[in-house]
Amino acid sequence: MLQLQTGYRIAALLLVASCALQLISSAAPQSDETAVTEDNWSENPFAAPSTLPFEAPDFTRIRVEHYLPAFQKGIAEQLEEIKAIASQDAEPTFENTVEAFEKTGALLTRVEQVFYNMTGSHTNPDIQNIQAEMAPLLAAHSDNIQLNRALFARFEILSQNRDSLGLTGEQQEVLRRHYENFVRAGARLSDEEQARIRTLNEQLSTLETKYDDNILAVTKERSVVVDSVDELDGMSKADIAAAAQKAKERGHDGKYLLEISNTTRVPILSSLNNRALRERVWKSSATRALGENEGVDNRPIILEMAQLRAERAALLGYPNHADYKLQNQMARTPEAALKMLTDLAPGVVARVNEEADELKAMIRQTGGDHELEPWDWEYYAEKVRTEKFQVDAAAVKPYFESNNVLENGVFFTMRKLFGVEFKERKDIPLYHPQVRVFDVLEKDGSQIGLFYIDFYSRDSKRGGAWMSSFVDQSKLLNDKPVIINTLNNAAPADGEPGLMTFDNVTTMFHEMGHGVHGLFSDVTYPSVSGTNTPRDFVEFPSTFEEDWAIQPEILANYARHHETGEPIPQDLLEKVIRASRFNQGFDTLEYLSAAILDMEWHVLSQDEIPDDVEAFEAAVLKKHGIDIAAVPPRYRSAYFTHIWSSGYEASYYAYIWSEVLAADAFAHMIETGGATSENGRRFRSEILSRGSSRDPMKSYRAFRGADPTVDALLIRRGLKAK
Repeated sequence: MLQLQTGYRIAALLLVASCALQLISSAAPQSDETAVTEDNWSENPFAAPSTLPFEAPDFTRIRVEHYLPAFQKGIAEQLEEIKAIASQDAEPTFENTVEAFEKTGALLTRVEQVFYNMTGSHTNPDIQNIQAEMAPLLAAHSDNIQLNRALFARFEILSQNRDSLGLTGEQQEVLRRHYENFVRAGARLSDEEQARIRTLNEQLSTLETKYDDNILAVTKERSVVVDSVDELDGMSKADIAAAAQKAKERGHDGKYLLEISNTTRVPILSSLNNRALRERVWKSSATRALGENEGVDNRPIILEMAQLRAERAALLGYPNHADYKLQNQMARTPEAALKMLTDLAPGVVARVNEEADELKAMIRQTGGDHELEPWDWEYYAEKVRTEKFQVDAAAVKPYFESNNVLENGVFFTMRKLFGVEFKERKDIPLYHPQVRVFDVLEKDGSQIGLFYIDFYSRDSKRGGAWMSSFVDQSKLLNDKPVIINTLNNAAPADGEPGLMTFDNVTTMFHEMGHGVHGLFSDVTYPSVSGTNTPRDFVEFPSTFEEDWAIQPEILANYARHHETGEPIPQDLLEKVIRASRFNQGFDTLEYLSAAILDMEWHVLSQDEIPDDVEAFEAAVLKKHGIDIAAVPPRYRSAYFTHIWSSGYEASYYAYIWSEVLAADAFAHMIETGGATSENGRRFRSEILSRGSSRDPMKSYRAFRGADPTVDALLIRRGLKAK
């Protein structure tokens, strides 16, 4: 996942609803000193660019009390910069208007890119309070810029005369995107309508923050405490040790704590033999934020947000929020996105029914006489997987130690494809001891940028995995990229190795795809840099990288036993590759269900908003013939952060839309030699370096030489034979 900043990085975010909710909170020592004031502003670490390499954040200096003054001063400074552009007497030119606009907000950008990288990765109550306070202020700040009539007038003149300005292709794209973004924000509305837009944006920003805070709180609260180790039969010794340590950290010494994941499914369910405990864990996940037990209820927030989004879309001249959101995406319309999803559904449901029959047979084969329930699916799927492919997940994990996967898997692949090296450095301050940082170097030794990785889950981190940045690449600003990948692998017990499931492995490859999309950016303007692309394109480079994880030459290089260093046996290696295509009906349906649910929420008009969240979910699944009780959506609305607080609303379909591109591109690369330097050079040059400096489909055609087809996707998901 690409994380969209909840703060407003104005120069870029006015153009695109970027790709990912950037979050993080400073782990540098907190101080009881008096909050920074105007008198000692120079002492604030955000007052000037960091002196560290590539302006990386100096976490030895950053404290919580520095954020709010930096936000306030950053907003004031940018408004003065905007005023200077909008009020100048000179006729508008690209340089004095567009380029000047791109340069605004340097201070605000510095603080946002640290703060909103912190709120997700290492937050605390003080950070959350600042986030709640800043959400409506930043929304208002964005409106103060986007609804500035004098500023918009200058962009409108340039847009009307764009063909006579002698602009480069990138400049044409930057101007077009800025102008469209002003219009989409309401620049042409009446004063009364703009006032209402401002109110809606403020309300929505506040609700999004509240929704996110609820999820963080309830996910921790919903962890399952187990009294006896006997109940954990089936779990590995390492997983049991980690559960014991986690329980001790939470004040349950002598017990065991099982954390729920950000999705409906919980990975530990595949190994728990205790069916009652499986049900308890699954229900803790699937019923969170519904007002049960802990009292956190996101349903009123969802209904209000759906209403406000629909109203805003109507004010802006769109029939619904999905039409508004998709206008500048590759899909263009919700009808096109829904058609792609619903066209897949019948074949996927048929495959799910076949898989369910296999699981039911396994239930009977192992002496069970119960129905197949959601908390049974992954448990019995693992048994079927083991029987069909002789692959035991517990036997595979020792070959996937996290540092080895990173260095001899992910970095090895980047070296083969792109000729780059990652060299760890210890002199860059970090916000948490679990984080590592690397120089990224070209073959000639010149430095591309910095890469951070944050491996493990913790109470201060939200669920999921994402990429974001501390600094975006831009020739205009002379900035090189400082990129971070954040994961949520289960933290090992002290002294134990960090062993990964194969799903964790592919996630690491996926996020590195986002990482190199940011690292290899080679554009002039920050608003079109790196991952600032349409949402249904941005997941293409990341999904593309996943398939390298199972290429035999790459898998053999990193799949080594963490104790002996022995490579994974060839027969087990082949089984892992075959088994990776297993259970794809389930995987695809739970995704489709969530994507369709997202779209159905956002095609509603103002007068169609329901009053019952759960009844609406059930009706949507039934309407599309995907209401299979044993395969619920990957996310239910109450904890679907992608669409209620992370900027992916009406866009969750983008993962599979992007997967069409990724599968087609990967198949093409395999046909033309695989992981060769020439293939990597072309992919880097035509896709990864371009950002949104040109139309994404033009970039795809420049690499592929043709439009994509769905054939490779169906093969990739095991839904069609090669």
